[in-house]
Amino acid sequence: MYHNPVMPNESIDSLNILSNGIYVDLTFGGGGHSKLILEKLSSKGKLIAFDQDIDAIENKIDDPRFILINQNFKFLQQNLKYNNISNLDGVFADLGVSSHQFDNAERGFSIRYDSVIDMRMNANSSFDAQQILNEYSESELSNILFIYADLRNSKDIAKAIVEARFIEKITRTSQLNEILSSFLPKGFENKILAKVYQALRIEVNHEMQALKDVLIQLPVLVKKGGIISFITYHSVEDRIVKRFIQNGCFDSEPPKNKFGVADIPFKKNFKFIAPSKKEIKSNSRARSAKLRSAVKT
Repeated sequence: MYHNPVMPNESIDSLNILSNGIYVDLTFGGGGHSKLILEKLSSKGKLIAFDQDIDAIENKIDDPRFILINQNFKFLQQNLKYNNISNLDGVFADLGVSSHQFDNAERGFSIRYDSVIDMRMNANSSFDAQQILNEYSESELSNILFIYADLRNSKDIAKAIVEARFIEKITRTSQLNEILSSFLPKGFENKILAKVYQALRIEVNHEMQALKDVLIQLPVLVKKGGIISFITYHSVEDRIVKRFIQNGCFDSEPPKNKFGVADIPFKKNFKFIAPSKKEIKSNSRARSAKLRSAVKT
């Protein structure tokens, strides 16, 4: 299986899909969520999906109501304009890395394999995780490990990486894992490794900036009563989505007009939904997922 969709029923239910509506799946992957959306649409409905990973394009759904775009979802607005679409009834995104990307050793996303360190979601990008490990300054490395992985000892880890690359260029996951070995508490080895890999992946793919870029497009693209639903997996992206829904921006306070009234484009549908214990048992990658949803006011 390319990817096992997380919270499929909860996700589709949250969108309250209109049969003749126009919807966007920002993260196509294996097409699991997209297929469920299409099941709810009539012949007049339409679904536009995005995925920058060329491997995902092989999963394209043969359906006249469906358009798959091989680009980063931050280019949402310009692609909708190209396809003569101005108003959306709903937008969905599952921000997690697909099972295929984790399970494909050559992609360098996983701590499980001895492989070349890559982590590019877009294989055509010239920037990969090796460049971060071998070219970022000690302070830059420390910052991404602290911000994207919540690692309190990020400075020590960054120092160890810089000292190791002085001896030998870091190109493989086995090298990185060895460098990190002294920072792995017994019983928590995989958890700490996963955090480091997560930080590198986020930086390689500029994930947080792309997320912000697409969110700020939604107030003008989603029609009144339309719904946005996002599945997040870690605190950094979840905070961005949560704050945007609450404030219409990424600051702690929403912008206000000259009368002191806040202009907040979305209203949350619920606090958040987490996967059931049953789903987590069958799909461990769902364990940290949170589904947030909001309606355009």
